[in-house]
Amino acid sequence: MKFLWTTIYVNDMEASLKFYQEVVGLPLKRRFTSPTGMELAFLGSGETEVELICEKDGKEKLIGKEISMGFEINSVDEKIKEFEANGIEIYSGPVQPNPMIRFFYVLDPNGLKIQFVERIQA
Repeated sequence: MKFLWTTIYVNDMEASLKFYQEVVGLPLKRRFTSPTGMELAFLGSGETEVELICEKDGKEKLIGKEISMGFEINSVDEKIKEFEANGIEIYSGPVQPNPMIRFFYVLDPNGLKIQFVERIQA
């Protein structure tokens, strides 16, 4: 069994695509509209993808506030500098809970916490 994707319901597909492509750095793999009018987009650079779904059906979608997704980066300090230079607010951190890992969070356009993780070699 393999893990295929994480699904995120979004309020604004364009803002969400911009965030995941430009801030997180994930390439768009495919994007389409279903026969029912639901807009879907899949992003990723590896085996596991992020699936964005935007439905304009008028029903309120619950966006998980305590869910986070983590992405590995080379340097927390360099990524924070890059984000600050581009006006992207750091939600929390950086935090180093042990000598082997360091991370911080930003929020996506829907309030989902996105974690950027640096693994530190001993």
